[in-house]
Amino acid sequence: MCRIAGLVTNALQENEIKQTVNAMCNALKHGGPDDEGVYYSTDTRVAFGHRRLSIIDLSANGHQPMADTRQIAWITFNGEIYNYRELKIELQLLGATFNTGTDTEVIIQAYLYWGTNSFSKLRGMFAFALYDTTTEAIYLVRDITGIKPLYYYVHNSQLYFASEIKAFKAAAITKDEDTRWPVWLLAFGHIPEPYTTLKNVLSIPKGHFLCWDKSGIYTITNYHKPSTGNYITDLETARLGLQTHLKTAIRRQLIADAPIGVFLSGGIDSSLLALLASEEIEQLKTISIFFNEQQYDERTYQHAVADKIRGQNFTHLIKQQDFEEAFPQVLNAMDMPTTDGINSWFISNYARKDGLKTVLSGIGADELFGGYPSFNRIKPLRYLKVLPAAIFTLTKPFSNDRYKKLAYLENNNTIADYLFLRGLYAAADIAKLTAMDEDEVKGILFDDIDIPKVGAYNKLQASWMETNLYMQNQLLRDTDMMSMSHGLEVRVPYLDEDFQEYAAQLHPGIRFDNNQPKKILIDSFKDILPEAVWNRPKMGFTFPLQQWMKDNKAISDTTHYHGKTAKRLINDFNNGRIHWSRAFALYQIQGHV
Repeated sequence: MCRIAGLVTNALQENEIKQTVNAMCNALKHGGPDDEGVYYSTDTRVAFGHRRLSIIDLSANGHQPMADTRQIAWITFNGEIYNYRELKIELQLLGATFNTGTDTEVIIQAYLYWGTNSFSKLRGMFAFALYDTTTEAIYLVRDITGIKPLYYYVHNSQLYFASEIKAFKAAAITKDEDTRWPVWLLAFGHIPEPYTTLKNVLSIPKGHFLCWDKSGIYTITNYHKPSTGNYITDLETARLGLQTHLKTAIRRQLIADAPIGVFLSGGIDSSLLALLASEEIEQLKTISIFFNEQQYDERTYQHAVADKIRGQNFTHLIKQQDFEEAFPQVLNAMDMPTTDGINSWFISNYARKDGLKTVLSGIGADELFGGYPSFNRIKPLRYLKVLPAAIFTLTKPFSNDRYKKLAYLENNNTIADYLFLRGLYAAADIAKLTAMDEDEVKGILFDDIDIPKVGAYNKLQASWMETNLYMQNQLLRDTDMMSMSHGLEVRVPYLDEDFQEYAAQLHPGIRFDNNQPKKILIDSFKDILPEAVWNRPKMGFTFPLQQWMKDNKAISDTTHYHGKTAKRLINDFNNGRIHWSRAFALYQIQGHV
């Protein structure tokens, strides 16, 4: 797990190249505190930078950028390849030789033997740049779930890339804002891929690679082809398969030469990971947080799991004062505006202080098995969509936001459907808050974001939207940014490629339950999962932010806001009429609209 950056140019002088790459890497030091390195091609056309967080093979053998012994291929790599040992054996049978125990070297040899076909063989979370000195091609490659971030910028026939947006700013590569981002933040609570807060700085799509050839022409190619086949309809087969695949995923993701543990919130997903991980590790370390606010306190459920595990459960009380003191650091760690990630910042901070360098997280189970309210809310949407679109325009004058957001349904668009279910603000309010025309706002939301029309309004569509919009753009990105700001690696076993593929093969009738969220997952592991954990209302990994942000004057003071609409909304927040996430989004756009 690391941070990477680099460039490809025919225009810059050698000293400019070095200054640029060094500035980018210095901005990423928090994510790679253990080592640093830079590679320059012999013609100085290509420069790769690397900041290392040592997890596998902690020796100097893991130094990057790395090349094979003949220096045919160079790589700067961020992430983990969980099946690197299996691939290594396969490559050795083909004649490959290895000098280190790293997964990085396996990627290089896999490319040398299989070319770009090697990318689909990798199981893990990764983003890397690879330079083939024979063809002079550069590849930017991202994992199929988009767990690890990778951004690029093309300007004047030059290519720049980095793990974080702040690297582009620190090196003065570009500071031009994409003026659309406040609209996206107010609608989604995040900036949707492939866009960022910087104009023309884009995200490599998940499961794709960018190939930049020696003439400066580039293409972006999808290397991942999901498998298709008949649905699994037998319940017992489904349960056994989930048990096998999840245990395999956890076993893979516990491979580390540095201290590893599990986030234990007290919910189903993290509890299950902790219990299964404890079967693999003799003395498992878990990290939990709790609050004085009773309605957010999950210690009862955390203890129900921790008491079954041999090891140490680190617990941390978080108070309003802790939030106030850390708030500036949280904002700085965000990299891009978001209404999420505060919880990840705190628990990552404690995990690192508890001596861990990598942890397992339960992200992905809700999306795969119907853990969110949207899985039930989507069914009425099927009936609403048969109504004439003009009806929904009549809801715009309503003061209640739930009714206002019905106006999204006048648009025949997957994004509109998602925003009706999960959006922060209606388009009409976004227009007022950004001083834009409403049609301009709709163009930014519906025309500029290329999302396929998903199809039937069922739980499969809800899963697709939660996975590709909320999890992809918010949960994964914010977790990565917040954890890496502390030099901590977060692994996500539920997003193991083979586990996801198996879950997708389950017939929707057994994968999703109308009465109990994640029933198939619970039933598959009922023998080890305490009833106290699964037989209770879902809480989610939440903080008392409604009260904490109300008490935070930077957010709640109406004098900090411009315009009648913004002041009215913050006043509504102070009186408990709107959710903290909407106020937090408003806070972040101040000075940008």
